Amino acid sequence: MKKGTLFAFVALLALMLVGCNSKALNSDGKKYIIATDASYAPMENMDKDKIVGFDVDFLAEVMKEAGINYELKNVGWDTLLESVKQGNEYQGAISSVSITDERKQTYDYTAPYFESINMIMVKENSTVKNANDLKDKKVAVQISTTADTIMSGIMGMDNANLKKFDSNAVALMELEKGGVDAVVADIAIVREYLKNNPNKKFKSIQDLGSFTPEYYAILLPKGSELKAKLDPAIKKVVQSKVYVEIYKKWFGEEPKVDNLLK
Repeated sequence: MKKGTLFAFVALLALMLVGCNSKALNSDGKKYIIATDASYAPMENMDKDKIVGFDVDFLAEVMKEAGINYELKNVGWDTLLESVKQGNEYQGAISSVSITDERKQTYDYTAPYFESINMIMVKENSTVKNANDLKDKKVAVQISTTADTIMSGIMGMDNANLKKFDSNAVALMELEKGGVDAVVADIAIVREYLKNNPNKKFKSIQDLGSFTPEYYAILLPKGSELKAKLDPAIKKVVQSKVYVEIYKKWFGEEPKVDNLLK
């Protein structure tokens, strides 16, 4: 083989290898900044100076599959919602964000990646059996969450007994010290708390009549270019063995994915 031909062949081979490895590269060279509120264990929380959790591991697999360069930053919940709406500093958010019709008016969502539902947590000796029993109780929720929306509908938007906090961690602390009778939060949050605090004598209540299944997705600004890039990657990861492994790592059980793939 002539030297010039050999050089051309090597160059072509290099280009082919780059093409085969395109998922590991960012086609436009852009880094996307993704926000999270890392106070939502086991979905996302701080372990010293590192953000960890189901959402963190899942996002890493999705971005690898999509070939997107990104950085995950911890911000407050309200800041997250407002910043993603503007789309300047943060180009998306993954933080156990439920898909709602109200939010769809302001944001775009990716394909869903997680099925959840709200639960009630009360003291073991509580007589509360469902959400309607909370009407005359003091209830803690995280502000601007679906738990906030549901309980505002049940108790009244301006009900002084509905205590709204910046994070579920603070809401749970309020229950611990007896400032409220119940906390309403996502199932993953309630289960994680009960698992880690078996001696505090709390219990969970599932009310399928008041709380219907919800689906988490990555939150995006309206018209975001990321949706077309992320949706196929999310669907592929959700169907993969990696998703099962990540789910088992954080929840110790098999995931439910049938409704995510409809």
